[in-house]
Amino acid sequence: MGLWDGFCRWARNAAQEFDDWSAAAVKHQIMAAEIVISDQERVAPPPFNAAFLVFLKIGVLSFGGPAAQIALMNRFLVDEQRWLTEKQFLNALSFCMLLPGPEAMQLATYAGWRLHGLKGGLMGGLLFVLPGAVVVFALAALYAYLGNVPLVSSLFLGIKAAVLIIVVEALLKVSKRALKGPAHWIIAGVSFVGIFFLALPFPLIVFLAGLFGFFSTSSGGRVEGVIVAVPWQKTVLQIAIWLVLWWVPVLAVGAFSGAPILTEIGAFFSKLAVVTFGGAYAVLAYMGQDVVSQYGWLTTGEMMDGLGLAETTPGPLILVTEFVGFLAAYREGGFWLGTAGAIVTLWVTFVPCFLWIFVGAPYLDWISDQPRLSGALSAITAAVVGVILNLSIWFGLHVLFQTVTAQAYGPLKIWQPDFATLDWRVVALTVLCGVLLLRLHWNVVWVLFSAAISGWVLATVF
Repeated sequence: MGLWDGFCRWARNAAQEFDDWSAAAVKHQIMAAEIVISDQERVAPPPFNAAFLVFLKIGVLSFGGPAAQIALMNRFLVDEQRWLTEKQFLNALSFCMLLPGPEAMQLATYAGWRLHGLKGGLMGGLLFVLPGAVVVFALAALYAYLGNVPLVSSLFLGIKAAVLIIVVEALLKVSKRALKGPAHWIIAGVSFVGIFFLALPFPLIVFLAGLFGFFSTSSGGRVEGVIVAVPWQKTVLQIAIWLVLWWVPVLAVGAFSGAPILTEIGAFFSKLAVVTFGGAYAVLAYMGQDVVSQYGWLTTGEMMDGLGLAETTPGPLILVTEFVGFLAAYREGGFWLGTAGAIVTLWVTFVPCFLWIFVGAPYLDWISDQPRLSGALSAITAAVVGVILNLSIWFGLHVLFQTVTAQAYGPLKIWQPDFATLDWRVVALTVLCGVLLLRLHWNVVWVLFSAAISGWVLATVF
């Protein structure tokens, strides 16, 4: 028994030593892996000229809306160049989703900031916007001069139908991502009723939804993010600088141009830049009806034409605001005032995006890990579903029927079409676009092109 006891003690000691050795080996492997990951995250930034060329390529090729643009950036910045890790990219995307404005442009700005600081952020954001802005400006000018030409009108007959289906597709995509439970469905329904039947302001709907999401979400859970050490004085200085850059030009234009339309454009699109959570279609839902009904700058058909043009150009879809700003000012004072209107619109649309990124980027990890902020974002996104449903119905009525009137019944507002003015050609084109986009999953640009040609054929024959 003594020999057996001794053998057992030896075996237990040997096993313990083996466990200790194994644990040490595993710990060593983990530390080595952490070193590799850490080294990957601290890759030396590329030369500024090399980054410039890559971001220019992204800006020129960024067709197809936010999803396609984000995928393009992921391919270039993460897969090919390896300038960002997948974790850094996804954290940045989550952060940009918390912000008002175009998330793809803000993501490009953050990526540039991550590589080269302030000048890198400016480079990334501007190169993402400017190629498309130049194209939209040229198309808006041509539209202003040629909009009443029969050929152009017949081409846009099909484009309007395509845009209606594009908005419906956006509604389906956003609803799948946003409506994750009964509470989100209720928020979407209440938001739709509020904006469609009660004409509540879009900013109020966003605010109430965010407030509900914030306070209905538990603040528990471990916060894993690490705040980069940034003095609060520096953050306040950043905010002050960008607020001055944002508003001083708008106030100066209003004071010295003698054109009140520029002040109106600056104020309207500045408000838009602050409240439009949920992407470009949320912008359209807020902008479309106000631009048409409240300000009278454009007709419903012209709004949809502008969206169709913006869909076919590179850059963020929110560049449709440039189209609106140009036409609104053009009708007040011709080409040069229209040019000023486009510049003011671009300025107040995108300067706030740089403000959000440059102020918030050092706190990205912390912000992304806050449960209540995530809850607020989820509620706002659910509200946006209701708002986009409102946009879909509103666009649909005005595209399919030539006459639509708003009837008030106490606090309720009901849009009533004149069924005698139903345009069967638009119905046929809408069905065609629905099959091409929703069933066959054609590229948006090809759907718009096919719709334009089909509209021209129908307008010519009938």
